Amino acid sequence: MSDMVITTLLIVSLFALLGSGVWIGLTLAGVAWIGMELFSSRPAGDAMAITIWGSASSWTLTALPLFVWMGEILFRTKLSESMFKGLAPWVNALPGRLLHTNILGCTIFAAVSGSSAATCATIGKMSIPELSQRGYPADKIVGSLGGASTLGLLIPPSIIMIVYGVAAEVSIAKLFMAGVLPGLMLGALFSGYLMVWALLNPSQVPRSDAHFSFTDKLRESRHLLPVILLIGGVIGAIYSGVATATEAAAVGVVGALILSAAQGSLNASTFRASLLGATRLYCMIALILSGAAFLTLAMGYIGLPRHLAEFVTGMNLSPVVLIVALALFYMLLGCFLDGISMIVLTMGVILPTVTAAGIDLIWFGVFVVIVVEMAQITPPVGFNLFVLQGMTKREITWIARVTMPYFFLMVLALALLWWFPQIATWLPGRM
Repeated sequence: MSDMVITTLLIVSLFALLGSGVWIGLTLAGVAWIGMELFSSRPAGDAMAITIWGSASSWTLTALPLFVWMGEILFRTKLSESMFKGLAPWVNALPGRLLHTNILGCTIFAAVSGSSAATCATIGKMSIPELSQRGYPADKIVGSLGGASTLGLLIPPSIIMIVYGVAAEVSIAKLFMAGVLPGLMLGALFSGYLMVWALLNPSQVPRSDAHFSFTDKLRESRHLLPVILLIGGVIGAIYSGVATATEAAAVGVVGALILSAAQGSLNASTFRASLLGATRLYCMIALILSGAAFLTLAMGYIGLPRHLAEFVTGMNLSPVVLIVALALFYMLLGCFLDGISMIVLTMGVILPTVTAAGIDLIWFGVFVVIVVEMAQITPPVGFNLFVLQGMTKREITWIARVTMPYFFLMVLALALLWWFPQIATWLPGRM
């Protein structure tokens, strides 16, 4: 049976299960089971049990529920309110005002977590209630959060960059450095889009009568001190080598509890509510992760990613056409696979072609990560879309629509990266 027929059958199965109201994680696992049962000789039940257990028991994954719990603590105490009090004077004069706190918050937290899901869940727990309460449009709140949270993959430390560095045998430290300027560039593009939208739609931005002098801004910045101490503790634990990302997440939870206790907002009720809230949200995320892991395994056994990669590399394209073809290839693949799986399944075939075309592998690593970021908000299996759906209870189609402008901004970022490769290669070249 041809790859096109297999792909069509799996896509139809995916939408049929989603349309019937089956949970997302179970839908992904169901499509994987259908694929393995029909097109693979491996027993589907055995593969599903092993894959789901391995995904659920991953030590690396323990950082995610801890960061989610930290976000729940911040959400249920005065710390999130303090962050907005500290940021508001600095962004109040910008078109779009407090919407920029989504961009700034995700950019800062991306340097802590290395995960777009953790960034989305943590910042969303703080920003969605605060911005909604202040009257900002729901589509701009959720859209800016979905777009900016993808920065967790690009701004170091990045788990996916480590995977690419190992696969491509390039310096992970240089990859980390290469992600800094493109990450800041994307953050600036996102904020620039919000400014343009606010200037064109001034009536949709809540009015603010407050005017802050520079002295007032400095005075209000004292509210940021608890959050800065918390983030500084987590980042310091990682970059000093004292703790791994998972251990640093535990430091973040302890720090959040200490700071909220010091503010007098921590009690038995808020502690229990934060723990239950984190458990519910993480169980939703973990079920999706398990289903995605099984779908990835099924795709590997069927051979679709390898066949698609071989098709692209066999076309003998020029460097610029090759990059465009690879971007389209990874966008398509990202509709069905998570980022790490995309890299693991395709790098063995893609890298020789990229090297032969004379493309710098450090630059290509940043390119791949940005394309994977785009896949995080691309239906039908855009992982950040599912996280946002679990948090907002909105339809997945609505969430995909409001995050689409940020998808096109990432396309613009890829074009800028091609025209000005120094954006990615300048910092690593100084090492």
